[in-house]
Amino acid sequence: MFSASVQPSIVSLFSSTGSDPLTLFSSHCDASLPSDSFVCILNDSTSEPAPPAPRTLINVKDDDGEDNSPDYALGQSVLHIQSPTLRTTYIRSPPAGPSSAAHWRGAPGHLGLKHPWMHLQVRNLRREWAFEVGLVDQSGREGIVRCATFQREPKLKLGRSPMLLLPLSFPPPSSRPLTSWCTIAIHLPLLLPHFLLGALTRNDEDEASSQARHSRYGMTQVPSGTYSHVSYVKVYATCRLRRLWFSEGGPQQCLPWEFQLYAAE
Repeated sequence: MFSASVQPSIVSLFSSTGSDPLTLFSSHCDASLPSDSFVCILNDSTSEPAPPAPRTLINVKDDDGEDNSPDYALGQSVLHIQSPTLRTTYIRSPPAGPSSAAHWRGAPGHLGLKHPWMHLQVRNLRREWAFEVGLVDQSGREGIVRCATFQREPKLKLGRSPMLLLPLSFPPPSSRPLTSWCTIAIHLPLLLPHFLLGALTRNDEDEASSQARHSRYGMTQVPSGTYSHVSYVKVYATCRLRRLWFSEGGPQQCLPWEFQLYAAE
């Protein structure tokens, strides 16, 4: 998608306040849960406009009865992604299609952004949440990194597309954060060496299942060289998303004013 384009130092892939926020994404919901699985744009402070029936918003307020912090909401439109089933409710860029499982070389599902840093502005809704990004090294080998709040320890799953599973946590309520919004920054090149760590491979498989998997996929080609680019990005339920962007300079890079988070009055 972007591999043949001149890429500036900052590329905003998603902004909830744009005229067509999901123009570079496809959205996917669980058809068996019409009231609980959906993606919509609403104001973070008021949770309006309410999604059409039968969709029902979850309670985004803290249910523990404690009022330890003000938990400032944004006075802006945000993307609300909600579902009790994470695997079937998400947004993806490039949009998923019949060719999305193809290899990255020449595939329409190839994002092609070369920036070393990825950033997400997300609100913790105190539900399970995950996101994943496809990384490609300069030899064309692809691996998937999935960060999830329900992941307890790092693991590496080998297969047709090796997947690195990493734990993700938000600041605990005991730290009394001023808001449940935060900015997550990930230095992508630092993740590639972890695909070579044998200690992270799943050790809960018996020998028979391990041999069957090896027979099916053969020798797995894990990314291990120099970082090249991102092949795709996927953000799962349940969360609220303000912006997703890539940068050359990381968290210290000066950002345009519209990248800042503004609390509702």
